[in-house]
Amino acid sequence: MDFSPPLQQGTLLRRYKRFLADVQLDDGSEITIHCPNTGSMKNCLFPGETVWFSTSDNPKRKYPNTWELSATPENHLIGINTGRANALAEEAIINGVITELGGYETLKREVKYGEENSRIDILLSDETKPPCYVEVKSCTLLEQTVGYFPDSVTTRGQKHLRELIHMASLGYRAVLLFVVQHNGINLVQAAAHIDPQYAQLLKQSVNSGVEVLAYQTELSALSSKITHRCKVIV
Repeated sequence: MDFSPPLQQGTLLRRYKRFLADVQLDDGSEITIHCPNTGSMKNCLFPGETVWFSTSDNPKRKYPNTWELSATPENHLIGINTGRANALAEEAIINGVITELGGYETLKREVKYGEENSRIDILLSDETKPPCYVEVKSCTLLEQTVGYFPDSVTTRGQKHLRELIHMASLGYRAVLLFVVQHNGINLVQAAAHIDPQYAQLLKQSVNSGVEVLAYQTELSALSSKITHRCKVIV
């Protein structure tokens, strides 16, 4: 996924009201940009470090710039825009990078399904096999050497696990895909210390036949793309 037009950069000053961040540009001026991340962004906020943002030409947007990447003091890059995860996953499936999800004729996004009024991120279908329901999650929380999800209690994420369990019980293929948008993460596991209910449901999911995958993303100011599989501990 190429960034077009190219990303601009500045220095992070602060994030506030969840969806806003102030950034200082190289000329010393300050702008407010949109923060497209509903999580706590734990261990992702480093005032004084470099951030990169995209620019929209939509005249109706109050804040035309969107926060895309951050640098950490350890020189890691983090994908801040969680909305990119689905597009990255779709691109990687189509290009055959996520080999476990290959061999399907059609791919659809945001399809209604389940018992709790949900939409699956990606639905893969083929006449020769059961449909495959893929729920995508962006993983950015690094603690020590481990990547964790979620970074705050997520009732929505818990609902998605219940929906996947239900799909598996019907004989369909159900997959939870962690898109790792932090190049310091090589191992992913549920954050039981943050959301014990989610961690418990994840174990229940695996025992019910849900597949759990994690794939690393190569991040830069020019492009982002999924490259290789990471280990998952459930």
